[in-house]
Amino acid sequence: MRHKKQPRHGKPSSSSRRSGSGGTSAVMTDNGFKRGEDGGGPSTCDGHFHSDGQLIVALSMRWFEHGHRCHKTIHITSKHNGRTVKAQIVDECDSSRGCRNNIVDSSPAVWKALGLDTDIGEVPVTWSDA
Repeated sequence: MRHKKQPRHGKPSSSSRRSGSGGTSAVMTDNGFKRGEDGGGPSTCDGHFHSDGQLIVALSMRWFEHGHRCHKTIHITSKHNGRTVKAQIVDECDSSRGCRNNIVDSSPAVWKALGLDTDIGEVPVTWSDA
């Protein structure tokens, strides 16, 4: 289960509306899924830690749907540059432990695939089921 640290940069967003492109508006944050990184414990879906090179995400609790989205693939589109990537859901971002309810918490590989720098801290995105 992911526990979120405070974002490094950027203005928090509370948007969770469906975007005009058919995806759900969200804020993408960066997170490490390896042992000892930001996320806390092992992933909820499989009880394992994961490489930062994997295209994986944790979704806010309300989108995670009590594990029903485990191992499903989603499309994530950056509102900064329009690039899209597919990523697998492996965890939930726990809103009772500081994760806002509109978060797609993504591995560094997702950020790289979208052409984004993780130092930004958070970016607006849309996501949809693949």
